[in-house]
Amino acid sequence: MRVLVTGGAGFIGSNYVHHLIEETEDEVVTLDALTYAGSKSNLEGVLNDPRHEFVEGDIRDSELVSDLLSRTDAVVNFAAESHVDRSIVSSEPFVSTNVGGVQTLLDAALETGVDRFVQISTDEVYGEIAEGEFDEEDPLQPRNPYAATKASADLLARSYYTTHDLPVIVTRSSNNFGPRQHKEKLIPKFITNSACGDSLPLYGDGSNVREWTYVEDNCRAIDLVLKEGQPGEIYNVGSGAERSNSEVTEAILRRVGASQDLIEFVEDRPGHDRRYALNASKIRRLGWEPRYSFEQGLERTIEYYVSEQRPR
Repeated sequence: MRVLVTGGAGFIGSNYVHHLIEETEDEVVTLDALTYAGSKSNLEGVLNDPRHEFVEGDIRDSELVSDLLSRTDAVVNFAAESHVDRSIVSSEPFVSTNVGGVQTLLDAALETGVDRFVQISTDEVYGEIAEGEFDEEDPLQPRNPYAATKASADLLARSYYTTHDLPVIVTRSSNNFGPRQHKEKLIPKFITNSACGDSLPLYGDGSNVREWTYVEDNCRAIDLVLKEGQPGEIYNVGSGAERSNSEVTEAILRRVGASQDLIEFVEDRPGHDRRYALNASKIRRLGWEPRYSFEQGLERTIEYYVSEQRPR
């Protein structure tokens, strides 16, 4: 299979490209605009592989994406503006890329007749949940501009399945963590800050709860959905590993060997969801299970970011 991976130089996208090149026989075309969240360095080790082609470009470029899709069997769309704080400051880039860009991809996919279109989404489209877990049939109640644009993209993508029979599948994962994540995100930021003795700015009282999935586990789930998922369906991807932001922060400090005094509680983010949790039984029925516990994934993640800071 020849797969177009959009946003493939970003965090989850680059890990997925590594997975395809290292664990499958697929050919990969990576499309990325190389904005703040994407870097060719994330593709080190696979960038020049004979089964890999890198293209710098934007998913909103209809001529470019039509050309690329005419030469591929499937598209997995990771391309997105993804940081909630940035969406609160300015939502326009999020609407343009996360909704308009998806429309451009969908139209090109329809025109070229791709075999599979996997839209990568997030648990944030459901909003917050005090108890229990979200399943795929729950209503979407996004509470920040980023989540609202991702929910819009999900609905648009699924409408192309219903209206045009385009073979669209949506995955919604819990919070991912692991190598190659932008250092403005909580886990890589707190690892690098604690290793340098800098403060760790923790929103509110630190009690917000997230379900954490190691990125390699999500990549395996996405590939399973690409190969064996049912068009028109949504698949939640969650590990069941719930931790409050305080618990994550303290775990990082313990493993890095830094003082708890580095924690600095700061004003909470507007509309900060209290808790997310996903029911992932649907994808588990396809045969997926997480391989890494939160603790195992955190150890690997800390080693990655600490080693990055060592002199080479």
